Amino acid sequence: MKKIYQYLKERWKLENPWQIALALLTFSISGMSVLYVRKIAFQLLGFDAQTPLWEEAITWIIVVVPSYQVLFILYGTVLGQFDFVWRFQKRNLQRLKKFYNHLISFFMLESN
Repeated sequence: MKKIYQYLKERWKLENPWQIALALLTFSISGMSVLYVRKIAFQLLGFDAQTPLWEEAITWIIVVVPSYQVLFILYGTVLGQFDFVWRFQKRNLQRLKKFYNHLISFFMLESN
């Protein structure tokens, strides 16, 4: 347990066990909340068992992923962990940007 604590403390640049606990709580509350967002969004759009998987996947990317990001920042701020969640989000957005750039360049090369 001490190894995990030390690893998270160094990786996330947090100072004490309470900050780690609050960071983990932020992740879990955000994850649980986004499930409700998904349920509401899919109901409003009329999705049911007959909805094709590709429609659900596209809707997930368009609605749920950004909702999680917003909820993560909101809950992190409320729990006093804004600095942590902001650093975490910036790093993840940089990775996502790099992934999309690779994806776009791949399809641009394929189309030529």
